[in-house]
Amino acid sequence: MSAKKILVVDDELGIRELLSDILVDEGFEAFVAENATEARELKKNKIPDLILLDIWMPDCDGITLLKEWVNEKSLTGPVVMMSGHGTIDTALEATKIGAFDFLEKPITLQKLLKTVNEALKHSNHLPRTEVNLLNIGKSAVIQDLKKRLDKVITLRTPLLLVGPQGGCAKICAQYLHPKNQPWIDIQDFEVISNAPTNLLDQYRGGTIFLHEISYLNKSQKKGFNLMITKAAHYDTRIICSTSKLLIQDGEVDFDERILNVLLSGSLSLPSINEHKEDIPELASSILTMHLTKSDTSDYKVFDVAALNLMRSMDWINDIEELESFIFNLMQTSLLEKINADDVKRVSNQFSLLNYKNKPTKNNKKNKDYDMKDFFTKPLKEARDNFEKMYFKYHLHQNNQSMSKLSEVSGVERTHLYRKLKQLGIKVK
Repeated sequence: MSAKKILVVDDELGIRELLSDILVDEGFEAFVAENATEARELKKNKIPDLILLDIWMPDCDGITLLKEWVNEKSLTGPVVMMSGHGTIDTALEATKIGAFDFLEKPITLQKLLKTVNEALKHSNHLPRTEVNLLNIGKSAVIQDLKKRLDKVITLRTPLLLVGPQGGCAKICAQYLHPKNQPWIDIQDFEVISNAPTNLLDQYRGGTIFLHEISYLNKSQKKGFNLMITKAAHYDTRIICSTSKLLIQDGEVDFDERILNVLLSGSLSLPSINEHKEDIPELASSILTMHLTKSDTSDYKVFDVAALNLMRSMDWINDIEELESFIFNLMQTSLLEKINADDVKRVSNQFSLLNYKNKPTKNNKKNKDYDMKDFFTKPLKEARDNFEKMYFKYHLHQNNQSMSKLSEVSGVERTHLYRKLKQLGIKVK
């Protein structure tokens, strides 16, 4: 395993050199900064596992710098403050802000190593840096989204987040989740059909998040309907998401009353392609996140051309695709700087720049309806539009085969012919 990286920030040359020499002798990798400007740059580029931060510095005091990093949620490890006799109270205050501990100067060898090892041990049990609403972007689109989320953050009523597959639904749900309360992101939907009220009781006062509820089967939908009905009694908030239509369609549909509850508390989410100006900063944040999680000592950073190229690309599966793309770049790029050639190489693998993904006269005709369009139509019209789109898609995919369409859709062929005629779809 690679050596732990420690950043020492102090304006006194003698202290910087002394601490650095001790840490290197103990097997750590040490970096030094004499002011806040250098500290910011080294923290960003070296991604330290621990920061030793002096309180008094010429350009910016350590408390202000700590607050900045805490508010940005950009720390990749614990911070230990260093203080003189006159700043002990300030150092204690820093622990309330987010510092792990403080070291009083002059710092003894024994105290230094004990505190460093305890801080690093503590950091092993901390959650890793993740993409969140504060680092997803600063554009007008994201600021508007944050304002809308802030309006519903104190509510306990069910919330439906409508947005693209792979988008920011979970990020938004976590933003709305009350601190220090139970949270679950349900991965196995069977628990909903088996024991929905037990789930509500277990996460009483907290949040239950369900991603892509359009995938729920009939029994799971019954459990989900019960959860929505009973959630208020347990003070549990249900937040769910969908990138697909929740249109009534026979026996597998959501209860119409529950569907109306969801739609009345729904919020539309933007795709990453609607705020591409945020991609460079978001890409850098994701790269830092992956580097923090990995054991590799290799340092990676994007050059400007690489970031500009990623900004120009269309991300079909939104943030999840961007994250996978960047992880690939981190793993396969040979140089410290990830450049435009690296991005082009991986984009070909991801088929993001392939001709088939670009709009053409032919595929524009078959373009999916925008989700928002469906929610503005009467239910019957929205259902007819969806069914028309659904059947056309599968006919195209299966070379106009009615037997295949019947198999995929689960509709008996005799009824299928009548349905297609009713919808005005001609089979070639």
